[in-house]
Amino acid sequence: MNKTIEDIITRRSVKKYLDKQVPMELVEEVVKAGTYAPSGMNCQAGKIIAVTNKEMRDRLSRINGDILNKLYPTPSGHGDPFYGAPVVLVVLAKKEIGTRIYDGSLVMENLMVAANALGLGSCWIHRAKETFETEEGKQILKELGITDEYEGIGNCILGYTDPSGLMPQSPRKEDFVVWVK
Repeated sequence: MNKTIEDIITRRSVKKYLDKQVPMELVEEVVKAGTYAPSGMNCQAGKIIAVTNKEMRDRLSRINGDILNKLYPTPSGHGDPFYGAPVVLVVLAKKEIGTRIYDGSLVMENLMVAANALGLGSCWIHRAKETFETEEGKQILKELGITDEYEGIGNCILGYTDPSGLMPQSPRKEDFVVWVK
């Protein structure tokens, strides 16, 4: 089987990570792959915030978790919505671009497939849009010098997979493809 297709097929959402830092070289390779995602009219609407700093990672986790707990309250809360992953790649896209959600989603896919190809686990974590609509989220963008209007598309968490956190492959639904030959 072609290696690229194998990386796509074997990618899984990882929901538990080892307490081990990812070498910056690997993070940079994953990020580079994200920058090569296709985009409508090649406008490259996306922007990646590559977070390896623990304090910022934990800050984003707290904001995301607060939003999650408001949406789906539980007595004990939901804990760390980033499942212990040490790296968070936040994907934003310019609000003025009509294809921003599609463009940003393609960036997310490239990030996750690249992570798998490099032996890293990943998972798409939602609520990036809501995170950067909060006052604290807007403040983070300001602190990072991001002044244009961006919408959060997703959080791609990265790390080394704890085998107990690997989601099993689901069978493909029977009616996934309609062939017209």
